[in-house]
Amino acid sequence: MTRDAVVFKCLDADMAEVVVTRTTACGSNCGNCEACVFQNELKTVARNLIGARPGQRVRIESRSSAVYGAILLVYIVPILLAVLACFASYAAGAAEGICVLCTFLGFLLGAVITVLSQRRRKARDSITFDIIEFQ
Repeated sequence: MTRDAVVFKCLDADMAEVVVTRTTACGSNCGNCEACVFQNELKTVARNLIGARPGQRVRIESRSSAVYGAILLVYIVPILLAVLACFASYAAGAAEGICVLCTFLGFLLGAVITVLSQRRRKARDSITFDIIEFQ
């Protein structure tokens, strides 16, 4: 996955802090909702493979598998566990209120799994970025 960025500052010989402008789901038309105007830029650290200097526009890259894995974990796992808990409780013949409670507990379990695994992943294998080319 590649993104455009601007080098903010060089941390050492092979690392730099870059600023990435977030794209919005509404097509960057902030005059309509103004929900994103305060957090449209993110700073992250990237390996400076090409010797970029502060102020230069660059392209950064990350492993798509790491990004998609995080997306899967955050968005799919809680919903999948909620649906499975709903179907399992319904198949067991539980009343409607119990099915709703099991669905909520399945979603809550998915959220707990997501938080714990993200903490573990952040400690050992975070998503890394590389500066790959100038723009």
